Amino acid sequence: MRIVLLTTDNREPHKDYSNPQPHFGTAPAALLQGLAMLPELEVHVVSCIRRTVESPAKLGRNIFFHSLVVPKIGWMRTLFQGCIRAARTKIHEIHPDLVHGQGTEADCSLSAILSGYPNVLTLHGNMRAVARISRAKPLSYNWLAARLEGHVLPRTGGVVCITRYTQAAVAGLARKTWVVPNAVDASFFNVEHAPSSGRRPVVLCVGTVCLWKNQNAFIQALDPVASRLDFQLVFLGGLPDGPYSVEFSNLLKTRPWCEHHGFADRTGLKYWLKTATALALPSLEDNCPMVILEAMAAGVPVMASSIGGVPDLIEQNRTGLLCDPQKPESFAACMEKLLSSNELCARLARKSKSEAMRRFHPLMIAKKHLAVYHEALENRV
Repeated sequence: MRIVLLTTDNREPHKDYSNPQPHFGTAPAALLQGLAMLPELEVHVVSCIRRTVESPAKLGRNIFFHSLVVPKIGWMRTLFQGCIRAARTKIHEIHPDLVHGQGTEADCSLSAILSGYPNVLTLHGNMRAVARISRAKPLSYNWLAARLEGHVLPRTGGVVCITRYTQAAVAGLARKTWVVPNAVDASFFNVEHAPSSGRRPVVLCVGTVCLWKNQNAFIQALDPVASRLDFQLVFLGGLPDGPYSVEFSNLLKTRPWCEHHGFADRTGLKYWLKTATALALPSLEDNCPMVILEAMAAGVPVMASSIGGVPDLIEQNRTGLLCDPQKPESFAACMEKLLSSNELCARLARKSKSEAMRRFHPLMIAKKHLAVYHEALENRV
């Protein structure tokens, strides 16, 4: 079977044009790891970029790569018309059985539904929910992405939903849905998790500092715990300009038990996971947070908000702890529970790693995608 996978080459948003290697989002990259293990598939990754860059012709034995140069005028200001036309031309050259668009936030979803070939889309972030939670202003990125999502979902052959939460959210729009979680990069299973005994416990909180990631309320909820227990809360993630980030910085100034170390790439995250006591995710809205999967694969206990698709990933008291983000005392209770019991942390870590191997390993997720592709082609209109 021949598949075209439309996804973003992150050399474009990062303006990393001197890098000869394309790099993708964590979920598509992990999926490609798994697809490379299926010899019956021929996968063509197609990405648009604004400058000519050096790129490999193949990313794996059965994974081909096509970098399409699209001038600036062909992007958002023309509703991605340049990207759509370039992708359609390349797709017709490849002549695939099916086109798979990754994400609905930009050009990939539009290029998939306008390709002229059977197609499916993966919905990574529920942009309509994000726009609502973040109170997106008209014409802002989240506002536009929410409207694009509503436009493309009814026009694709089916939607790969990474949680049941997404499946419920698109039930009235999509013709067909499948629930297939994200794959996690296989290297996270090789992290040798060894929290340092006798040292201050370190709890990681990973994500861009913003309203819907809810860091500020989380910090304030943990004030009573910090007065009783000694621990370090380490934030990893970008700090964009705006009043929420200003409030975040001010909160940290008066709390020596909180630190912000900026954005961490996957290598940096693995470094922190090696010795972390736990991972905390206090979000108000999330679909299938990759950092939860990565922590589970690394054997790091997770406490997270019981919102969105998170309950699909974590089983309460077996593979993690779920909290109510609307109740500060819930965050405090979960944190105190983790910090007070090494036995609980060890049990959660052991069970979550086993569950991640069974459910989120790249090969397992690739096989589920292959089944989706077959079903989409059998049932195409």
